Amino acid sequence: MAVKLVDATISSFGSVFEKFKAETPQNKVNLILFLADNDPSTKVSWCPDCVRAEPVILKKLEALPDGVALLRAYVGDRPTWRNPQHPWQVDSRFKLTGVPTLISWENDAVKGRLEDYEAHLEPKINALVSGN
Repeated sequence: MAVKLVDATISSFGSVFEKFKAETPQNKVNLILFLADNDPSTKVSWCPDCVRAEPVILKKLEALPDGVALLRAYVGDRPTWRNPQHPWQVDSRFKLTGVPTLISWENDAVKGRLEDYEAHLEPKINALVSGN
């Protein structure tokens, strides 16, 4: 199966998210995964929880039937993320408190979420994706 995957940064999120929302009726499952940026020197995320969770999430989604859309939204470098005025921490739709955060998006709202400490747990990913 092929996950419809699109990436966004803080600066591109507005336009990417509008397109994502416009296409949600065409998909069975719509997810947003908030992740830390990769460190330019190592090419690996500065967030160990993101390094652990992202491959597990992608593997789970690849095993699903067609109709899964995933928007990966990168929160920035560590100082950007740590700013209490980070746009996705203060956004009333997302209210992020940690990364990674996996959100199920349905009917133009958050239907469910997995926070940083649980985003790598396969049973929880399965439950979020199946709507349970």
